[in-house]
Amino acid sequence: MQVKSQIMDSAQMKRSLQRMAHEIIEQNRGLEKIRLVGIRSRGVPLAHQLSDYLKLISNQEVPVGVLDITLYRDDLSTISHQPVIKGSQLDFEIENAIVVLVDDVLYTGRTVRAAIDALMDFGRPRQIQLAVLIDRGHRELPIKADYVGKNVPTSKEEIIKVALSEIDGDDSVKIVLA
Repeated sequence: MQVKSQIMDSAQMKRSLQRMAHEIIEQNRGLEKIRLVGIRSRGVPLAHQLSDYLKLISNQEVPVGVLDITLYRDDLSTISHQPVIKGSQLDFEIENAIVVLVDDVLYTGRTVRAAIDALMDFGRPRQIQLAVLIDRGHRELPIKADYVGKNVPTSKEEIIKVALSEIDGDDSVKIVLA
């Protein structure tokens, strides 16, 4: 894959996440009912980073859960005959909570749809919100993020590659050509 451009470095990613944390607090008038749920795999470290920023700003712990959407994907049969399921982990009640789903890139909306389906198996939250680091457009479903780190218009031939130090060894967002 050929790198076309780098659109975010580590410092820009941190600033975006800090801004998103402030927006979550403002939008919800506090954090009492907030539960962050990261969508595997890169949504999980982003959710933890958001939780850390929320604690720095408000001095209040915000629980983080992990959601594995593998079995809820509508393209499961086309991606693997034996999918690897890593499992979900929500160590808190979501009943009557405000759940903020966290992911790295919002593209067609299908991942978010699968995440909502998976989340509903754990209970009925009062509200589901969506936080994404990058919104690249090209929606196929009527899904819109509540909190966006950066809007990046792309062509369908371009791929947004989010690298996170917890998984990839560095923090960056690049546009690559397939």
